Amino acid sequence: MKRIYIIRHGQTYINRYNKMQGWCDTPLTEIGIATAEHVGEILQNIPFDIALSSDLKRANDTCDFIIKHNINRDEMQHLATPLFREQFYGYFEGMDTDMAWQMIGGPHGYQNHYDIFKNESIDTIKDWIKEADPFHEAENAKEYWSRLDQGFKLIHQLDGAENILLVTHGFTIRSIAARFGDYDISVGPRNASITIMNMTDSNQKVISYNKMKI
Repeated sequence: MKRIYIIRHGQTYINRYNKMQGWCDTPLTEIGIATAEHVGEILQNIPFDIALSSDLKRANDTCDFIIKHNINRDEMQHLATPLFREQFYGYFEGMDTDMAWQMIGGPHGYQNHYDIFKNESIDTIKDWIKEADPFHEAENAKEYWSRLDQGFKLIHQLDGAENILLVTHGFTIRSIAARFGDYDISVGPRNASITIMNMTDSNQKVISYNKMKI
C-alpha cells in the first residue's frame, strides 16, 4: 500500500488578494514560506521515498521547503510535473474570486462558491467553469481528470515507494477528496494543510482531509 501525503502549497500573493489562481502563478508570501516550513517540521519524521509536486512555482517551492526538513532529505528525489497542476480556469485566471464564482454559478442560481460546492458535484462545477468561460478554454471534468489520472498512474508505477509527498493546489485537493472520499468540500483546504490518501492496486481512498497536523 502507498500512503500519499497531499499538501496544499503555502499562501501566495494572489491567495492573499482573493483572486482565482489556476495555471497563473505568483510567489509565496512570507506567511506562505513560514507555513511551508512549519508543515515540513510536522512531517519531518515521515520517511518519504519520493516527492512529487505540481510544476507551478508555488507548489514546487513549497515542496522544497518541506523536503529540507525531512529525515530522508539527502536521498529524496523531487519530481515536478504538470500532471498535478491546479484546475485551469481559463478566462477567470486572476479575476476576483467572488466575481468569478458569480459568473460561473449565476446562470444556475448560485451567487457564491460556498453554495455551489455545498450542493453540486465537483464534475458539474468543472463543466460550468468551461461553460462560463467566454473562450471555453478552461478545463472541464473530462479534460481535468484525464490529466490527473495520468498523475495517479505515475504514482501507481513507482515501485517500492510507500510514503509519498505530493504538493498540489486547493481545488485539486477538493477534487481528490470529493472523488475518493466523503468530505464536506464546501470548505476548501487551507494553505499548507495535510490531506492523506491510501492507494492500493485496486483502490484509492482519502482517509483525512484538510488537517494542520497528523
